[in-house]
Amino acid sequence: MPMTMLPPWMAGLDEQELTFVKRFLLASGSLKEVAAQYGVSYPTVRLRLDRLIQKIRLSDTAEADPYVALVKRLAVDDKLDFDTAKILISAYRETRKENGG
Repeated sequence: MPMTMLPPWMAGLDEQELTFVKRFLLASGSLKEVAAQYGVSYPTVRLRLDRLIQKIRLSDTAEADPYVALVKRLAVDDKLDFDTAKILISAYRETRKENGG
């Protein structure tokens, strides 16, 4: 059987995140059901889903600029929160515009 290549957004997920996606899909998108499976509250599952969505969005956008790519990678790896990453990228891009870059 030939090995199927994962799409880039999926290849960037770790095993726990892939398991979460699988459970979410098998629960027909019911966060209540997923929360019950994990034995956690609905807000906890909602936060996990929101973070996963942010991670997928960040990894889905290829970046040619090394600085922006680094900031995105730090955010995806949970070494920098997403809001701070957005602020840093925005400020960096603004500075580049002002300097003609």
